[in-house]
Amino acid sequence: MPDPRAEMAAAATWLADGGRSPDQRAVTSDLSIDEALLLHSIGWEPIELVFGVSVTSVPMGVWTWGRGELSGASDAHNLAVHTASERLAKECSSAGGHGVVGVRVSAEVHPHHVNVELTGTAVRPVGAKPHVGRPFVSDLSTRDFALLSNAGWMPLGLAFGASFIYAPRRDAAAAIRQSTQNVEMTNLTEALYAARESAMERMQSSGLQMSADGIVGVHVTEGPMSFARHVMRFTAWGTAVHLAQDAHHHMRPEVVLSLDDAVIQFSAGALRGD
Repeated sequence: MPDPRAEMAAAATWLADGGRSPDQRAVTSDLSIDEALLLHSIGWEPIELVFGVSVTSVPMGVWTWGRGELSGASDAHNLAVHTASERLAKECSSAGGHGVVGVRVSAEVHPHHVNVELTGTAVRPVGAKPHVGRPFVSDLSTRDFALLSNAGWMPLGLAFGASFIYAPRRDAAAAIRQSTQNVEMTNLTEALYAARESAMERMQSSGLQMSADGIVGVHVTEGPMSFARHVMRFTAWGTAVHLAQDAHHHMRPEVVLSLDDAVIQFSAGALRGD
């Protein structure tokens, strides 16, 4: 028979030591219980909550005058995202992770700086050794990561692109026409199209630099700046992915809710003539 006193003493010692053996470390994660269980179902486990932050300066006078793309603002935004992503990956490596999932992206553009914050959970295959090389960074949810992994694909990193275009001011004739009738403001329309093309091209180029086969889960923000009405912004980011195995695995969903009703003795097969 076990000795209750010995078991109580062992439990108290375990709690005093932090509730884990010396070779284990506590897990900090922003994943929900469902997400953690789903991650374990594909053989992965969360390790630690990791961060990547960068505050990059914007040159003086960029927003007040210009023509075409405001390269100072575009470069500052792209540099901030790149630096924050690299720091996030470095924290993941330090924690022994193979990648980061569920990354939350916060990018704020201010008159004198761009602030980018990335937060996610470092993960790895259960019992795996430290990863050699750069870990992946993904803003996909745990559910999407599991589906992607089961289909034979793996994320590589965040692909991103940003562009800020100065919209030419209207001449006097255009201002008069637009004040008396519904007329398209072509200067703003054309600036937004130009910003979109540049940002999407940079995001695709970012993915190609990682040898990606595609970009999924793309998010975009667009429109004029609150402090610079004549500047049109377009930013885009998503997760670059590649085919990790020889071929894509086609997913075959299973019915989990039966249409048969034993109470009223109804069989769904009867509708098909079975």
